[in-house]
This record gives sequence, structure tokens and C-alpha cells, in this order.
Amino acid sequence: MCGIAGWVDYERDLTLERDVLQTMTATMKLRGPDDEGGWLAPRAGLGHRRLAIIDLEGGRQPMIADEGGAPVAVLIYTGEVYNFRELRGELEARGHRFKTHSDTEVVLRAYLEWGAGFPRRLNGMFAFALWDVRAEELLLVRDRLGIKPLFYQQIGSAVLFGSEPKAILANPLASPVVDVGGLRELLAFVKTPGAAVFRDMREVRPGHVVHVRRDGISERRYWALEARPHEDDLQATIRTVRGLLEDTVARQLISDVPLCSLLSGGLDSSAVTALAQRALRAEGAGPVRSFSVEFAGHAEHFTPDALRSTQDTPYVAEVARHVGSDHAGIVLSAAQLADPEVRAAVLRARDVPIAFGDMDASLYLLFRAIRERSTVALSGESADEVFGGYLWFHDPETVAAETFPWIAMRRKIRGASAASQLLAPALLAQIDLPGYVAARYREALAEVPPLPGEDGAERRMREISYLHLTRFLPILLDRKDRMSMATGLEVRVPFCDHRLVEYVFNAPWSMKTFDGREKSLLRAASEDLLPRSVLDRRKSPYPSTQDPAYSERLRGQLAGLLARKDAPVLPLLDMARARAVASESGGAVDEILRSSMHQVLLLNDWLTRYRIDLAL
Repeated sequence: MCGIAGWVDYERDLTLERDVLQTMTATMKLRGPDDEGGWLAPRAGLGHRRLAIIDLEGGRQPMIADEGGAPVAVLIYTGEVYNFRELRGELEARGHRFKTHSDTEVVLRAYLEWGAGFPRRLNGMFAFALWDVRAEELLLVRDRLGIKPLFYQQIGSAVLFGSEPKAILANPLASPVVDVGGLRELLAFVKTPGAAVFRDMREVRPGHVVHVRRDGISERRYWALEARPHEDDLQATIRTVRGLLEDTVARQLISDVPLCSLLSGGLDSSAVTALAQRALRAEGAGPVRSFSVEFAGHAEHFTPDALRSTQDTPYVAEVARHVGSDHAGIVLSAAQLADPEVRAAVLRARDVPIAFGDMDASLYLLFRAIRERSTVALSGESADEVFGGYLWFHDPETVAAETFPWIAMRRKIRGASAASQLLAPALLAQIDLPGYVAARYREALAEVPPLPGEDGAERRMREISYLHLTRFLPILLDRKDRMSMATGLEVRVPFCDHRLVEYVFNAPWSMKTFDGREKSLLRAASEDLLPRSVLDRRKSPYPSTQDPAYSERLRGQLAGLLARKDAPVLPLLDMARARAVASESGGAVDEILRSSMHQVLLLNDWLTRYRIDLAL
């Protein structure tokens, strides 16, 4: 896993801009702490920071393909291609000769052999930039589900790009301007494909290739979810799901550095951990390392609610014993979760102030602790989107709502969004979040591929699945990527294998819930791997602390912020409401209001540290 940055300009000699390219590349240091490289030509500059995972000695980048002693293509790449060994064999049979054992060189050679359509042949998570020296053309490519991020911005004759916005913003041509559209995207909790918070910046859409040529920029889709008839019966479907999972997990165990799994005690992460343990044992290796997050005092503070009915810790311990993993729990305190330095690290990782509250802080701290012992981690992320695991998939009122299901469920349970709690009413009226969400919902719904003859209920559940895979999952993948790469940890997501996603997307909803539960197919495919208690456990989302001390710390920090007359966030706030919240004392604060306090603190840090120009 790595970080990339670069610059293409058809009217400027970029060989004179080495210092700027190095500055852009340096912003990716946390994503790639092991090595740095750069390549410059008159029209293109490519920078790379490397986190060495495969072929530690031979995988340096930028990687150059030569013909007759002259460069013909240059690649900077982040991610992993899990079928690179098969592709290498195919390319060798076609006459290609390899100098390294890395998947990076396979990607480079695949382009030379198959041209711009080659991403369809790749199985993995990736984002890369490839400069064709002969054609003076740049390709920006992103994996099918959008696991790895990639941003770009055209400014006059220049096109800047990077794994994260900070790489682009480090170029003096770029400015951190955020207009009404960007603020809407920031606050709406809907990931609009291609949109970025910063004005004029774009994100390469999942499953797309962006072509940058002298005559302009164009975008081409190489993959999308398609509706197909599902021909397999239930037992064949369960066997296929199991086979795909076994193959995917085995492929994603390939690593030349220490590897582990993230274990929450839920069905998803437990299945991945068990499959990883089996695969390692079959190779004479193991046991698999596993890690979980725990909160100091959580047992005494935990109160079941509509989303989290059980604690993770007892289930984590049972799974670790059952599969025989080498397990460690990472215990976090309220002081750590509310630490302003941790909040600053989260903001630097994200570049934008997303209101995940303590869940971002805990994920960052968990990954930082894991990185001391492992460099690669397997995650159960995306199983809920693929198999239909969330509570709102199974709530008729939410399913029928004419908006995104996760937003409908939040309204039903919490009654409001974090953004609506402490921001000024005039600002909320100006940005009109309900109108923005409604427009994005209509756009997303219009994309859903139809299956002729599908009845109303099945058609609606296909829509719900599509909304999650294209609008909700990218939010979580982005979060996991940013928090992990900020600590130099590569997180792999087996449930995002596009073969599995395509297959399960087209399984009927009646089959996905054949036992009357959520994630029926995954449960059946994992039945021989896990304890009965875990198989029967109700879905519980990523944990959030319930320690009142965390809320009290946030209140104190909010009060301190409100007392500062020069804080840039103050004009954006409902000051009376904010002062009332900050002055309260004692008892827990509900999760929405707590997230609101956290977001206000983040917003102020963002406006200050990034010198944001709010063009409202």
C-alpha cells in the first residue's frame, strides 16, 4: 500500500518543478513510510511513497517500462492485485520478461499488452496513475468498489492528482476553497460518486478510468453492477459463496510482512478470521494474529440500544478460542478518545471533518497499536452491504422510505442528524441538506440496473442493495483507508472481491434471508467455522464508547472553543444552543449530540489548519 501524487501540464516544463513535486509527494509519507521516489519529464511529474508489502527489494516506484533503452510507460501504484501471479504467467507466455516479483510490474506490463482496457483483468484494490510516454497521456485508474482513493483537479493547463486531497492542495496552483456544494457533500452522509468537498476537485469514480490528454479530460467506466438472473438453487448458492470466500481470503493472505485480522466478534470478521486461520494452517503457518478494540470501563457503562444489543468482548474471546488465533485486545480510555492530538491526527488523515466522533478516534488508535506488530490486516468490512446485514434492511418502514435507508433509520431512532444540532439555522437553510439528499437519492435510484420480471419486493431490495454498495459502502471504505494508512497499516477487505459482490447482488432477497435472519447466506456458508453463539448473534455495528467521561471532555473542549472570540467556526454555529450544550454537566450525552460536539471541534480545527476559504 502506498501514496501517490503527480502533475501533468502540456504548457509548462515540469522538469523545473522538482521541489513542488517533492512537496506534494511528502504529504503521502504516512501512507508510504518505507521509501520515496519521483520521475519527471517536461509534461509529467509522478511521485510515490511506498509501504512495502510484496517484493520488498524489487517493488520500488515509480516503475518504468523501457523499450530500446527509452521509457515508454511510467507507473505509480497503490494497492494490491491479488491475481498478479496468474496474470504474470499469462504475460510471460506472451513474451514479457519481468525484473521483479512485484504486482506493480504486472500492472505495468498488463497495460503494455492489453492497453487501456486492462483494469478489467485485475482482481484487487488499487488506485494508480500511468503515464504513457509515447502518447503523452495520463491514465488515472480506480478499483471497482472504490477501496483505494484517488483525487484530481484541473487548473488551467495543469491536472494535479493524489491519493488524498492534501497532495493536490500542496501545489501552489491549488486553493482550499469550499463552496455550498462542498459543504452539502461534507454534511449529508451520502457519498456522491466523483464528488469532492473542495471546489473543482474530483474523485475518480469507482470502476472508472480517467484519461488526461492534450485535448482534455475524459472518463470511461470499465465496471458496474449488472442485474442478471440467478440460476443456482439455495445449496449451490451457499457452496459458491463459501468457495469464493475461501479463494478470496487465501489470495489476500499473500504478504512479505506480518499479517493479522480485525476481530469484532460479529459474523463478518469472525468468518474472515476463521478462514484465514484455516488457510494458514493448510500452508503449515499460523496461527493468525487477531486484534480487537475495547474501551476501559465499557462493561459497567454499556447499555443496550436499538443498534447495539450486546458487547463485543465476550464474543471476541469465544471466537479467538474457537479458531485458535493469537489474539490481543487494544484497550482505549476516554482520555485517549477525546485527546485533541488524536482528533488532529484524524483530521490530517481525512482532510475533511466527518462526524464519526469517537469511532474515528478509536479506529485510528486501534490501527496505530496494531501497526506496532503487523503491517497488513484483514477486515470484515462490506459484508453488511453485500449480504444485507444492517437493521434497516429488515425494517419495512425504512425500506419503504423515499430516501437512503441509513438516513431513514437515523431519523427513526435518533430523530435528527449531527449537522442539524449545533449549526446556525440560517446556514442550514442556505445549504438545504434535505433537498440535497433528496436529489442524490433520485440520481442513485435512476442508476439501479433493472431485472426484467422482478416483482416489487425483490426489485425494491435490489435498489436497497445498490444504494448501499454505491453510496454507503464508499463512506466506510474511505474511513477505513484513511485511518489505517495514517498509521502505515494496509487493511484488506475480502468481502469487496468483485466476483463475490456480483454474485450475491444477483441472488434473490428471499434467498439472502432464507432463514428469516439477516445475512442468511453468509451464516450458512460459515456454519462449520464458528461457535453457535456467534452465528446466532444479532448484528452489532462498530462499537462506540458509552463512558460519560468522554462526553464531559467534549463539553469542556466545546466550552473552551466558544470562549475564544477568534474561533473561525463561531459564525457557523447556533451559539445559544452550543452554549447550552457546553454548560450541561453530568450523565451521558446521546450519540447524535456527542457527534455534533465532535464535528464542531473538527470544523474549527479544519478551518484553522487548512485555511479554508468558505465561499458561501
